[in-house]
Amino acid sequence: MALHWQIFIALMAAFALGVGLGPEFAGIPLLAMYEFVGGLFLDALKMLIVPLVVASIISGMANLGQGARVGRLAGRTVVYFVTSTGLAVFTALVLMNALHPGSPAGQPLEQHLALPDLGAGLEQKFAEHQLGDFVRVIRDLVPSNIIAAAANTQMLGLIFFSLLFGFALTRVPDPGREMVVHFWAGVQDVMILITHWVMRLAPIGVFALVAGVIAKSGLALIVPMLGFFAVVILGLVLHAAINLSLLLWVTTRLNPLLLIRAVWPALLVAFSTSSSAGTLPVSLDVVEHRARVSKPIASFVLPLGATVNMNGTALYECAAVLFIAQAYGVDLSLGTQLMIVVLALLTSIGVAAVPSASLVAIALILGVLGLPLEAMGLLLIVDRLLDMFRTAVNVYSDTVAAVIVAHLGGERGLLEPAPSPR
Repeated sequence: MALHWQIFIALMAAFALGVGLGPEFAGIPLLAMYEFVGGLFLDALKMLIVPLVVASIISGMANLGQGARVGRLAGRTVVYFVTSTGLAVFTALVLMNALHPGSPAGQPLEQHLALPDLGAGLEQKFAEHQLGDFVRVIRDLVPSNIIAAAANTQMLGLIFFSLLFGFALTRVPDPGREMVVHFWAGVQDVMILITHWVMRLAPIGVFALVAGVIAKSGLALIVPMLGFFAVVILGLVLHAAINLSLLLWVTTRLNPLLLIRAVWPALLVAFSTSSSAGTLPVSLDVVEHRARVSKPIASFVLPLGATVNMNGTALYECAAVLFIAQAYGVDLSLGTQLMIVVLALLTSIGVAAVPSASLVAIALILGVLGLPLEAMGLLLIVDRLLDMFRTAVNVYSDTVAAVIVAHLGGERGLLEPAPSPR
């Protein structure tokens, strides 16, 4: 049975057993078992992230050639990332202002629920913008110690260093250049092989992760936050089905369903692990072998996208902050909402590609707007489940980016007939 079908069956079993048996059954601590096995699987994926990302970006840059081609590829990739993330944030802004899940029927949730007391002067707190925290996100681009950045999984710093190293490598003459290129290509091949070994255990890990979430939180906890949950899901679906699909079709004339069918295994892994970086090994495999994007382009675009192209995360950040304002009855000015849009767009770049990391960015935005972090208590009820959906959107956007960039570079990929088996 193909791996993606095994993962799909594991997902269905996890939902059934998580709801049916709960965290404990007949004296057996099921939740502890789920968390132990799921933690092992996540740790195995995280173990691959740093060497795989660094080796993939350096190899991708080195194999793209020199001069104009590298510049064109980088430019197209950045334009796509900014465009897709901007569309995601705009979608959240429109839906939150149209549907007002934080104040249904014009009544803020604080009038019906026991929300944390945030004190007086919320309007003023939203109006006072302190950008010191945001500047620190930009500061992380240049790590003072690359070894420390790797140890702390500071992906922005690693990405910057890898891009700089790969670009410099294209300027080094042979034989020194050839030796270094072969080294990093070898590291990438070894990491991909280890990834294949780890992914053989994916159905077990996926089952444990999802069953643990369902057993611990249950589906009933979604009810108090159902409006917000539904609006975020609607936004993610609209962004993936309309925004990203239109970008793909307008640029390549490729039917989005063909791409979804090709990258389906990566989307399932993203949904179950809630980690774009943890899904990266699978994304590289399916984009290269199933979507037929060349290895140099896939190795450049996907690792970069797994860190900086967080469409679902940016959409969620914008929606979350607007929801908190609505729940407390704060009437946001157009200028403040635009500030939230810009912050969501830019801070999503610095979010680590691991489960629930967007909470860090939301905390940063709340701090910039002068709101206490207690307001985040509203989000924790549904964050873990929403994290699964927004990570799948993040990964789908990365695969769309790889196909578009490859197409603009002259590759036909899925538009060409599949090679006949020998």
